[in-house]
Amino acid sequence: MSYQTRSTGAYTELEHLSSYQVAARHLPLIKNNRALAALNGPYKTLIRGRGMEFEDVRQYQPGDDIRTIDWRVSARTGKTHTKQFREEREKPVFIAVDQRSNMFFGSQVALKSVIAADLAAYLAWAAFHKGDRVGGLIFNDQKHTDIRPRRQRKTVLQLLHGLSEFNQALQGFQNNSSRPLADALLELKRIAKPGSQIFVISDFHDLNDSCSSIIHDLARHCEIIAIKTYDSLETQLPHQGMFRAGNGQRFFEFNSNDKNTRDQYQESWQAHSEAIRATLGKYQIPLIPVATDHDPLSLLHQYFGKPRFTQTDNLVSGGTA
Repeated sequence: MSYQTRSTGAYTELEHLSSYQVAARHLPLIKNNRALAALNGPYKTLIRGRGMEFEDVRQYQPGDDIRTIDWRVSARTGKTHTKQFREEREKPVFIAVDQRSNMFFGSQVALKSVIAADLAAYLAWAAFHKGDRVGGLIFNDQKHTDIRPRRQRKTVLQLLHGLSEFNQALQGFQNNSSRPLADALLELKRIAKPGSQIFVISDFHDLNDSCSSIIHDLARHCEIIAIKTYDSLETQLPHQGMFRAGNGQRFFEFNSNDKNTRDQYQESWQAHSEAIRATLGKYQIPLIPVATDHDPLSLLHQYFGKPRFTQTDNLVSGGTA
């Protein structure tokens, strides 16, 4: 029996997002460190994986790892003590999804807003199957909705229902001003408890110093993974003559046949992409680029599936974004 693995077009539907639970059962969310480490280039990536929770302190026994010695307790008692840990059984998983008008764009297969919803659905189902508590934050130009993490199927469905509603409400650029990404991150900081795993899915077009400050605070207590959606038309201009572009209020025309125009556009895109990568890299946050024509399930398997090691192992970052 075959299953639809992605949405196409301008909008997604709750039925599609709900159907991904079958395929997501085989997505274990094991962090493939080699693939993730390749993303940030010179920036060191911190991936904690399934962590260990502190349980107790006991007197040192032969064979104990000296790195677990509790020096404070040892000094107080006069005898060497080591910390005891147990495997962390579950953690809250927050999935923050950008559904602002800037995401209502795409020239290949689907819009950025659609593939963002697909990615969020796969991550939510995978975390649910793993036994984690799942919640989320969905935001658009005017408002947001948050779903507090619970280990219940109805909570996942509540998240997917919100995704479908926000996605289908998109109509391109709005005349009124859009809420900045910093507002959503600030809300995420308010509701995400320490120890949470946070996925932020956005095009990060307005990642700025305000965002950086909030991310710094979040990264101190939570594990963050950023997923950047983009479209190939954003990375370089095609040779197709005159273009008319705008944001719903202002419009301008340019000639894409002009090499200088194309070069300047591509340089601007690359500089912006590197600025995003550098900002996140400062806080050891991996950035996964996902194009609108990528298959979301295959890409998630690349970074969170069971590692596969072959002689021709060639892990790629999914694009140049």
